[in-house]
Amino acid sequence: MPTDLEGDRNAVERYLMEEFRAINAHMPRRRKSLAELLNEEEPKIACGDGSEHFFRKKELALLAGMLEEEEREELLLPILIEVSSEGGGYTVPSPRGIEAKLLSKVLDMEMSWSMNKVVIFRPHLFLLRRVLKTCTQYVFTP
Repeated sequence: MPTDLEGDRNAVERYLMEEFRAINAHMPRRRKSLAELLNEEEPKIACGDGSEHFFRKKELALLAGMLEEEEREELLLPILIEVSSEGGGYTVPSPRGIEAKLLSKVLDMEMSWSMNKVVIFRPHLFLLRRVLKTCTQYVFTP
């Protein structure tokens, strides 16, 4: 039998999940590969809130120049920067290590890739977003 404390905790968790859903409404409905975006006249994706997110061709070309053809097919854009509510850390999901490779080149330093993620720090954000403003997007996680 649930206690009042457990019921309160569940209510708070449900509330927080709804808040995260609201602040992440800008997230893409479907991400596209770099190769796919390079072939579009106006590279863009549809977002969950009904808006469209456009990519700068200059940024796409920069990324393409750093990757092999197969990697261009596998890299999904935008690159997601996860902002954690716990501890305020930043991570970039990198299932195949492609994002780790790109971050290392853009930031001009070897980035550690572990458990399919790359940990980045606040000073990296400024540099990363300055170079890849339209090819990166924040997602807020509990």
